[in-house]
Amino acid sequence: MTGNKQILTTLLAVFLTLLVLGCGGSPAGPDSLAQDQVYTIADATGDYGFPSPFAHYSRGPGYIRMSMIFDTLLWKDADGYVPALAAKWEYLANENAYLFQLNNTATWHDGKQVTVADVLFTFDYLKKFPYQTTDISMINTVEAIDSSTVKIILSRPHAPFLDQVAGTIPILPKHIWQNITDPAQFRQPEALIGSGPFKLVDYNKEQGSYLYEAYEGYYQGNPKFKQLKFIKMNVEMSTAALKQHQIDIAQIPPELVKPLEQAGLKILTMPHDWIAKLVINHQKEPFNSTEFRQALAYAIDRKALIDTTLRGQALPGNPGLIPPDSQWYNPAIAAAYRYSPDNAAKLLTQLGYSKTGSYWEQNGQPLEVELLISASAASPGSPGERQGEFIKTQLEQFGIKVNLKALEGKTLDSLINEGKFELALNGHGGLGADPDYLTNMITGKSFNSARYHKNDTLNTLLARQTTLMDTSARKQIFAEIQTALAADVPALALYYPNWYYAYNNRANLYFTMQGIGSGVPIPLNKMSFVK
Repeated sequence: MTGNKQILTTLLAVFLTLLVLGCGGSPAGPDSLAQDQVYTIADATGDYGFPSPFAHYSRGPGYIRMSMIFDTLLWKDADGYVPALAAKWEYLANENAYLFQLNNTATWHDGKQVTVADVLFTFDYLKKFPYQTTDISMINTVEAIDSSTVKIILSRPHAPFLDQVAGTIPILPKHIWQNITDPAQFRQPEALIGSGPFKLVDYNKEQGSYLYEAYEGYYQGNPKFKQLKFIKMNVEMSTAALKQHQIDIAQIPPELVKPLEQAGLKILTMPHDWIAKLVINHQKEPFNSTEFRQALAYAIDRKALIDTTLRGQALPGNPGLIPPDSQWYNPAIAAAYRYSPDNAAKLLTQLGYSKTGSYWEQNGQPLEVELLISASAASPGSPGERQGEFIKTQLEQFGIKVNLKALEGKTLDSLINEGKFELALNGHGGLGADPDYLTNMITGKSFNSARYHKNDTLNTLLARQTTLMDTSARKQIFAEIQTALAADVPALALYYPNWYYAYNNRANLYFTMQGIGSGVPIPLNKMSFVK
């Protein structure tokens, strides 16, 4: 047996080496480079789309891949905002405007200088072709003050402007994009000419791999590595690859934290900025009833869900959606919807349901729902089959028949986006960003949103908080918003998983303040890879 184990270990090492070195079969592969010139990132999902601003998949990992190529006006590190294409900036309160002074040494990957004209063009272009879920409706005008200064005048005060606009929107080269009328289908090599620290040299959709090379003309300093790679690798393989120094970083499940620490790897513990939730289609009966949604919330034991399916490695969901360790959290609603089948039963009885057998009934029809789940978890802690089975069992014990349907992750996102579902398990990051992200989670148009507009008071509060530049005043408004969300249950927060990354010391990795861009809770800030 010992000999067989050694053979298997050797075969695994050989396989990992071939996988890591392959990266889509690029002719510019790392076999021609010393290992210390290549930084390799393992990812369980792999493909997040063509990494242009308009073609990458609209989840955080897609934004990360795009951000390696394209820079924004501002950026963030572990402590706060830092210069990017704008070397300096200031807020002019009397004009409700922002001044941005560009770094005149910044160039596009084709060698042309980044100019004020590029910034003006970008915001004008985004009026016709919006950048995913980023809202720029608060911008009145964008003006050139001189050859290196841009003024962005707002139509109303907008507290999250730096976080969600200046620090998120990729600036486009005008000379490349000015004649492009279908940006999502623009897949020519020129579509990937950016001003960031890396250039893409190979993308393999089938293998889910991305190979970048350093842009030696980067205005903020040369990258530390000649190449940066993302490769698709499951948890078991990435754990072995970490130990064998075949990769540099991977997300790991909680049970591997101690073993990998003992193996000499560093562990990065992330804030609870990722949410797993029960998405509810309130456009359909009976889910359009607030009382029915409240009954669902009472009928699911969130703590037992965490203990049973995640070994306790998560924080229970807040009915107000914001995680309990956030500065914006409202503790007054912490006790809302503690597990209570009795309360759930009272609500269903009030709605005209009765229960004489195994299931609740109305008009002679048993209460039956369909729950969509992901067939494979995208990352440790993502809701999938285990969580779906737990919720099915619990709801059926209560008296609601549940039909589970497992789907590929992007298909699940698509069905939610199209409103072709009843209940679904889904999750996303962004909760560490400016709290205005909650607006997108409630009234936005993406698959991450509840698309809930039925509460006029809630709508007013969401609109008002963006205009308040005082943090304490915004906190009070967000406390009221969470109370309203808890009452209406447009979506039910199930938990916030504990996330861990194992990595070596080749790059200075950290958690970006408020997340990368508009809140991506992944420790792959591009500036970690720049000298």
